[in-house]
Amino acid sequence: MPAPLLDRLQPLPDPLDADVVARARSELGIDIPHPAENLFAAIAGGSPYLRDLVLHDPDFFLHCVHHSPEEVAEAICHETAGAWRGEDVAIELRRLKTRFAMVTALADVGGAWDCDEVTAAITRFADTAIGAALNALLVQAEARSRMRLANADDPSSGCGYVVLAMGKHGAFELNYSSDVDLIVLYDPDTARLAEGVDPSTFFVRLTKDLVGFLQEVDEHGYVFRVDLRLRPDPRATQVAIAIEAAATYYENMGQNWERAAMIKARPCAGDLPLGEEFMSRLRPYIWRKYLDFAAIADVQSLKRQIHAVKGHGEIAVFGHNVKLGRGGIREIEFFVQTQQLIAGGRNPNLRGRRTLDMLDALAEAQWITPAAADELKSAYRFLRTVEHRIQMVADEQTHTLPSDPVAFARLARFSSFASADDFAAALRRTFETVQGHYARLFEDASELGTATGSLVFTGGEDDPETIETLSKMGFRKASEVSATIRGWHFGRFPATRSAKAREILTEIMPALLAALARTGDADQAFLAFDRFLTGLSAGLQIFSLIKANPRLLDLICNILGTAPRLAEQLSRRPKVLDAVLDPAFFGPLPARQDLKAALAFMAPPDVSLDETIDRTRIFGREQMFRIGVRVLSDTVSAVDAGVAFSALAEVLIDRLHQAVTADIETRHGHVPGGGSAIISMGKLGGREMTAGSDLDLILVYDAAPGVEMSDGPRPLSVTQYYARLTQRLITALSAPTAEGVLYEVDMRLRPSGNKGPVAASLESFKVYQRESAWTWEKLALTRARPVAGEESLKADLVSAISVALCATRDPGKTQVDVLDMRRLMLKELGPSNVWDIKRTPGGLVDVEFIVQHLQLIHAPKTPSILDTNSMGALEKLLAAGLIGRTEAAILRDAAALYHRLTQVLRLCLEGPYDPPNAPEGLNLLVANAAATPGVVQAEAILLETQAQVARQFEKLIGVIAV
Repeated sequence: MPAPLLDRLQPLPDPLDADVVARARSELGIDIPHPAENLFAAIAGGSPYLRDLVLHDPDFFLHCVHHSPEEVAEAICHETAGAWRGEDVAIELRRLKTRFAMVTALADVGGAWDCDEVTAAITRFADTAIGAALNALLVQAEARSRMRLANADDPSSGCGYVVLAMGKHGAFELNYSSDVDLIVLYDPDTARLAEGVDPSTFFVRLTKDLVGFLQEVDEHGYVFRVDLRLRPDPRATQVAIAIEAAATYYENMGQNWERAAMIKARPCAGDLPLGEEFMSRLRPYIWRKYLDFAAIADVQSLKRQIHAVKGHGEIAVFGHNVKLGRGGIREIEFFVQTQQLIAGGRNPNLRGRRTLDMLDALAEAQWITPAAADELKSAYRFLRTVEHRIQMVADEQTHTLPSDPVAFARLARFSSFASADDFAAALRRTFETVQGHYARLFEDASELGTATGSLVFTGGEDDPETIETLSKMGFRKASEVSATIRGWHFGRFPATRSAKAREILTEIMPALLAALARTGDADQAFLAFDRFLTGLSAGLQIFSLIKANPRLLDLICNILGTAPRLAEQLSRRPKVLDAVLDPAFFGPLPARQDLKAALAFMAPPDVSLDETIDRTRIFGREQMFRIGVRVLSDTVSAVDAGVAFSALAEVLIDRLHQAVTADIETRHGHVPGGGSAIISMGKLGGREMTAGSDLDLILVYDAAPGVEMSDGPRPLSVTQYYARLTQRLITALSAPTAEGVLYEVDMRLRPSGNKGPVAASLESFKVYQRESAWTWEKLALTRARPVAGEESLKADLVSAISVALCATRDPGKTQVDVLDMRRLMLKELGPSNVWDIKRTPGGLVDVEFIVQHLQLIHAPKTPSILDTNSMGALEKLLAAGLIGRTEAAILRDAAALYHRLTQVLRLCLEGPYDPPNAPEGLNLLVANAAATPGVVQAEAILLETQAQVARQFEKLIGVIAV
């Protein structure tokens, strides 16, 4: 039998607070054996919590002093193991926990037990207490006819419910005031539940009762605080998990940090054989058979402290966290666990749970030197002892050294140091030793943090240093960001379901967060990236692409933070990023002929109509994305972007027109001497399309004289034939498919609008434009341009449009009609908004009306001024002397500004633009498009420009009477 504590006490320095000790001694009311005087003084002066324990139960204090701590601890554990048989188990467990806390502290502070003995004793008591609490609850469940026990003398035997001890608890390394980290599993097939009792409901309730049994605080104290967040995906799973579901999760989706956590896992209560069987099944998951060097970067995410790795900065002592700080306990643990994960698959000797044992094993296996093992073991024991002293002060789960010099000095004495300076020096030497070994372990690893600080997204709770780092980077909701990223790593979405995808995501995470922060609104950009990530069908490809090409990060984050349209395309088809990697990407945009050839290769004539529609959409989306990125990166002008978007639309319309025509011909034959062509109006006609433009189209057909029917097996009349072709073309362009919608199509500009047939014959088109077209239709016709179809018919249409525009008309009536039309538009618009760039007074519509009005009234005498593009028409009007140089310059500058802003806004937004509520990145884009330093100045420029255009409208057309 070991000697009594009284005979094993080590010398202790006098505490600082002599008056506190004196008051405690007077309150104690008993004589203390002389050798134990220093021990009582150390406790009374260093720990209010322990002082209260001794004063509350002085007889037990004397009992501990006169007996060996081993004997006392053994007796308490024995009594605890049988506590489930008693009347009030909860009160009894709390009483025993209080006594165990006292004997442990006395043996620790008095020097009778070393660090290993202290942690092992605390762990044994935790196992026993959890087992007793569970037994009591199982007995209660049987009494309520919820289940049947296999053995009344051992309620846990064969119960189908097992508690796994994790972390320090699993490794027999529990702290003095530690939580117990648990994972709770049940087997619905072996649990002896009563008929009709749902296993999930029963065991979740049992687990909640067990947690309450252990951690609820009352006048008797508590047993242990419980943490269940190490279970698989704690935000999405119940507190008790079916054992098969847990095994499937780990085998298919378990992360490397979870592998590290499972190294220390062991069954501690409940159906222990069931737990051992589970751990045996997980062995291949935890201990991979190969040297997993590829996973080391992900393992590093458990503790990313780049300053420590790089050797930057001075280690603080005051206020330092001995567990999580630089050179702290966590770095020793991860130093060991990382190498265990790498080598344990081939060397079973490296599969142990205890940190100190594994340091010896690593040295024996020559993974580290014996000297490194000895230094780290010494550091570990010292820091754990200091950690216990910190926690003994107030029975709090804290790991932080005092910042206050007096409190620090008090802790130094409580930790057996003669002075605060000696204590600080010992701490600093230890931190630096640990930091040096930790840094050398990862000195060849890629950088996984930021210059701002560490980033840790593992486990079930926020890492304080990570929250601080995120806040410094500009994330206002740092805790939400941290929790969301942890969710990514749990594989909740297809993009992060594979282990390799998660490992690469871990590597790029610091750079990703930095890029999101650079968008100007870190939180908004992060939310956009989260939406993007959840929409991906797989993540490995795009994560690998980013890893290999870091410059893509800024581009992607810029897109996600400012351009929802592009972001949606990117989410659906991440492969579009391949185009950005092409060395020629930032060169001249593809010409119409190049686009036509590329589309012909992707959608050749021999594929079906449905497949052509899908392939055309894929091609169109990829090309729109390319143009959009060029606009976003400010590497093409608004004019060039408008031409590019328009050329793409022409090519797509032409290909689909061909495909629809071939399909109609297959079903209904040909129309002898017939053909069709597409007239584009509006933005497409003027080659001014944006990312959000729809298509204003007219389909015109012609047939040989006297032909009334097509010549196929199911003939149609000519009118029906081309009406059906038109309807199918609209569907091919605008109907949603698995590849999305290509364009919205508007056919209201056809002759007679919605009242007329969807397809117009060439003759009816000519007659309508000559005899019936309204002035507003003539204005729209100034932008009409054939873009697809039979070449001869397209030539006839060019001639017909020119004839219609050059016909003699009354300038006065045209002016009145234009003013009436603009007045009606403004009435329907309602209150004007400066950012309604198109329709507000002095906006883009006014520029277009001025140009179109001047073309209509002067084309009969000067046909050369006709141009479907507003800027082109302005230049021709100026050259012909039909507009003054000052007026032309004002309108030209206004149109250029409006087009630049419209390209950016239509690329980035679906709805209206509201600067105060817009992402900062978008406001910066808008300011850049306006060539101003900020959006406030941009708005001022816009207001001034609108006022100038409004004055020109009044001067060149007239005043709009409201």
